[in-house]
Amino acid sequence: MVKDFTKESLSFDPIHGYIPFISPSETKGNEVSEQEIIDHPWVQRMRHIHQLQTAWWVFPSAEHMRFQHILGAMHLASKAIDLWYDSLCESCANVPSRGYVESLVRMAALLHDVGHGPFGHFFDDHYLDQFGITHETLGAHIIQHELGDLLRGIRRNPNGQLQPLEELEPRQIAWLICRPRPGDPDSEGQPDWLEKLRALFSGIYTVDNMDFVLRDAYMSGYNTRAFDISRLMYYTFFTPSGLTIHSRGLPTLINFVETRANLFKSIYFHRTVRAFDLALEDLFGPTMNALFFGNPMEHLEEYRHFTESSFMVDVQRLQYSDDPEKQALGKRWEDLLSRRVTWKLAAERTLNFHSTQSERLTIFSAPELIERLVRERLPHAMKTIPMKIDVARHYHRPSGKRPSGGQNFLLDPSVGEPQMLNDDELFRSLPVSFLIFRIYSLEHDHDGAIHQALHALLGETGDTKTNM
Repeated sequence: MVKDFTKESLSFDPIHGYIPFISPSETKGNEVSEQEIIDHPWVQRMRHIHQLQTAWWVFPSAEHMRFQHILGAMHLASKAIDLWYDSLCESCANVPSRGYVESLVRMAALLHDVGHGPFGHFFDDHYLDQFGITHETLGAHIIQHELGDLLRGIRRNPNGQLQPLEELEPRQIAWLICRPRPGDPDSEGQPDWLEKLRALFSGIYTVDNMDFVLRDAYMSGYNTRAFDISRLMYYTFFTPSGLTIHSRGLPTLINFVETRANLFKSIYFHRTVRAFDLALEDLFGPTMNALFFGNPMEHLEEYRHFTESSFMVDVQRLQYSDDPEKQALGKRWEDLLSRRVTWKLAAERTLNFHSTQSERLTIFSAPELIERLVRERLPHAMKTIPMKIDVARHYHRPSGKRPSGGQNFLLDPSVGEPQMLNDDELFRSLPVSFLIFRIYSLEHDHDGAIHQALHALLGETGDTKTNM
């Protein structure tokens, strides 16, 4: 049978090749095409928010936006259903049609970042947190109340279509994109098949992080083929326990975990990237007071137009304001945008932890204490110099419910039943987590004294098992 090419369009992607999606030419009546969701202002907004919140200031080729990433995640959602749908049906009762399941996860993947603000997760921590919300909370609200009617009109995807009585439920899409939390009342009463599909968005390996590891590694120049995604997905399937990987695929999963951790060390936690983050912390509060007011949930129209593109234009205009405070703020932004970074690395230690207890017991878990003790060991003339302490943590492998959240399982045929993927023997060669501790100052003139003070402190406390 000859394929009807009028049903879909293609977008070329450097990571996945051609990404197909349903275009308006084939839709009929009240049917909504995938392209209408892709072209919606809430989704097009992602063209104006960088995937890497500040690393693009340091890595010149890493200028990619969240828009490319969400298209890639949507594509991987289809790949996952192609490989895993049959096992989902064998593991659960009353699973909807393949067309419904694939469209559901495609839309969830496309929209999982729709609530993000400028600078991504930084915006969550330094603005949204005061309102008790996250980009996921905002995204779930946008999906249900801004895009809900359109989503209900989706009838097909490039590989199939919904059955006559099926209709996409925006609440299910919104639920999929939100990370599981202990005691979450929204988790009660969800069908088993939907709970299992959540592993595509929350867990050790997801359509989100599989795409961004490949994409960030490629675009930054770190690695053009970061891990073997085909093998990882091939050995994955659903069981009654949940999303499960066969023991033959576990070495590939370990490689993925290691690669992701190395991206954190090399790219996301790069010393200059973290210096930009520190400078941004100093500026962000007063800047947001000048540019945006209140809870975005209550100002959705304004939030839709609030992106990194608009933010950058607005902060560059501040120095021309008649308000002296805004002028001063604008000049500080001019320094940052010209890469005149305030904070300079003076001393650094990297620690690998093989148990959660060892992480809790290290002196590095109390950065304020270290700052005070380091200052006490500095020469008298330097005891009050400006300093910033930065602690960057990454959880490297599963331990308890972190980071798998009970979503991932391992099937070893010699054992028989799937086991939750926690501290399995094959993971024990990896640390539970790592921590990069850094001290920044305004001038490199103080580096030697700060380094010596930190070294002396660690020698006294015995907390010296570090990697330089």
